[in-house]
Amino acid sequence: MSPPTFDVQKARSHFPSLATGYIFGDNAGGSQCTKDVADRIHDYLCNTNVQLGADYSASQISTKRVMVDGPEHAKILFNADSSDEIVFGSSSTLNIENLARGLEGGIRGGDEFVLTGEHEANGGPWKKLADRRGAITKVWRPTPINPNNPYSVGYRIDDLIPLITAKTRIVAFSATSNILGSVIPVKETIKAIRKAAKEKGAKNVEVSVDCVAYAPHRQMDVQDWDVDFCVFSFYKVYGPHISSLYVRHSSIQNTVSSIVHHFLNVHKTSYKLQPGGPGYEVVYGTTGVVPYLLSLTDSNDLKATFGAIAKHEQQLINPLLEYLTAPKQVEKGVRVVGDENAGPDRVPTISFVVLGRKSKDIVRVFDKKGGIGIRYGHFYAWELIEKLEPKLDTDDGVVRISLVHYNTVKEVERIIEILQEILD
Repeated sequence: MSPPTFDVQKARSHFPSLATGYIFGDNAGGSQCTKDVADRIHDYLCNTNVQLGADYSASQISTKRVMVDGPEHAKILFNADSSDEIVFGSSSTLNIENLARGLEGGIRGGDEFVLTGEHEANGGPWKKLADRRGAITKVWRPTPINPNNPYSVGYRIDDLIPLITAKTRIVAFSATSNILGSVIPVKETIKAIRKAAKEKGAKNVEVSVDCVAYAPHRQMDVQDWDVDFCVFSFYKVYGPHISSLYVRHSSIQNTVSSIVHHFLNVHKTSYKLQPGGPGYEVVYGTTGVVPYLLSLTDSNDLKATFGAIAKHEQQLINPLLEYLTAPKQVEKGVRVVGDENAGPDRVPTISFVVLGRKSKDIVRVFDKKGGIGIRYGHFYAWELIEKLEPKLDTDDGVVRISLVHYNTVKEVERIIEILQEILD
C-alpha cells in the first residue's frame, strides 16, 4: 500500500514566511515555523506569563501548559512510554551536555565511547566527558560508496561492530547525517550493537541517537528502536528554537544522576536533567507541531504523515541529484558529498563541492541573485569534513542545499537553473 499524499500548497499556507516567495534552502540549519506555533507563544506571553507552581489560577494554567502539555506532545513525537522521560533544553548540544553531566559519576577510566565523527552536538559532549573521566573515544567513520567519487561516503554497520568491546559504555550516533543526507537504519543498528555488546561481555552499554537531522523527515520511535537516549531540535521540525531529549525510564532510575538543585525531589523523572526552567512560552509553542503534522493527511496518524513526507521529498531529491551527478557536471568538477542516489535511505539534504572552486564563491552567486537561501561551510560536522580525502578546507566546507516537505519541485528547478549559470 503506497503512502498517502498531501497538498503541498495547503501545507505551505501554515508558514507565513513562505508567502513572500523566498526559497528557503537551508532547512537543516532551521526550518520555518508554523503560524499556530507562533500564535501559541504569543498566547502564552500575553495571557499566562507567570511563574510555575503557584496556587493561583494563571499559574495553574501556565504549569499545565509547560509541565504537562509540552512534554506530552514531545512524547508523541518520540513515541516514548511516558512524558516523565522528556527533557527540554535550549539546544540539542545543551541537552546532550547535560545528559553527559548526569552520567559522569558512573563513567570509569578505561570505559569506551563509540561515536560518529560528525555533528558536534552529538560528539562534543561525549568527548569532553571522556576527557574528564579518562574514558576512550572511538569513531565510527563513513566509508566510500562510489569508487569514482571519494566524497561519496556512507555508514556501514559492518564498520561499527568491530569497535564494540567488553569496555564499551556509550554508543552515540546520528540517525541522519546533516552533511551526507544518509539515513542510518536505527533499529537494525541498535540491535547489532546490543548483540555485539552481549557477545563481547560489555555489561552496561547505553545508546544515544542524535535525530536532529532525522526528525524533520522520518518518524522517531524510541520504544521500537530500544534506545536509551534520543534528541532532536524543534526548530528544525517546524517549531520554535528549543530541543527535546528522551531518557529511558530505566536510565533515569539507574544511571543518570541529578544535576538540578539538591532539594528538588526529581529522582524518578527526567526533570533531574533540566536545571533551571526552559523558556516556558517556547515549550508551550512546541504543542503546535504535532497538530500541524497530523493535519497533512486525512488519516490523523504520524506514520502516514511521515510516509507522505518521504514520498514528496523523493520528488525534490531526484532532479537535483540527477543534475549534480550527470556526466557534464562531473566533468566540470562537481562531486556530491554523501550518497549520490535517491531512495528511502536518503533525505533531501544534499551537499556537494566543485573541484577547483570555493564553496563560498558558489553560494555568493545565489546571494547576489536574491530570493534563495542556501549555505556553505562545515555545519558543525567539522570532523567529518576534516577527514574527507582529498582534503577540503574545513571552513569553506561544502555547498549544502537542504529541503523539506514544504519545498516544491519548481523551487528545485530554480536552484538548478542558477547552478547551470554558475557551472556553464
